Amino acid sequence: MLQYLKVGQIINTHGIRGEVKVYPLTDDIKRFKKLKYVFIRNGEEYKKVDIEGAKFFKNFVILKLSGIESMSDAEKYKNIYIYVDRENAVKLPDDSYFIADLIGLKVETTEGEELGSITSVFSTGSNDVYEIKSQHGKTILIPAIKDVVKLVDIDNGRMIINLLEGLI
Repeated sequence: MLQYLKVGQIINTHGIRGEVKVYPLTDDIKRFKKLKYVFIRNGEEYKKVDIEGAKFFKNFVILKLSGIESMSDAEKYKNIYIYVDRENAVKLPDDSYFIADLIGLKVETTEGEELGSITSVFSTGSNDVYEIKSQHGKTILIPAIKDVVKLVDIDNGRMIINLLEGLI
């Protein structure tokens, strides 16, 4: 299980005082108002950076991060992802999971047939769809509904599904 979760990507500077424009990768962008700090990844290390201010502009978040004082400082962070640790992650309702935790899960049927691993999750509005890549390179799309998904075991890295007729 990942210790840090992506919540946004710095896509540009904003103004001359070192603010950055962030494309949010979370369902609730208002959560940035409650965050006291985020992490920025540098290689394999995550550096904690305090948030001095957060505001919203259209569908973006404008953050003032500690240590970034000018537009030229902010330029260096373009295209960098920002993260939160699990402690500051949104509390999910039962039977809900972070996409980062689902990616890589081994998927098998209730009969024990291995289908492959989850490579992506798509939101369709009514339900999510899991993209599974088989060992043979075939792509399988499975709806994330209770009739299909029978067990999600994040700790052991597996998902068991009821393969309804017509899904493959």
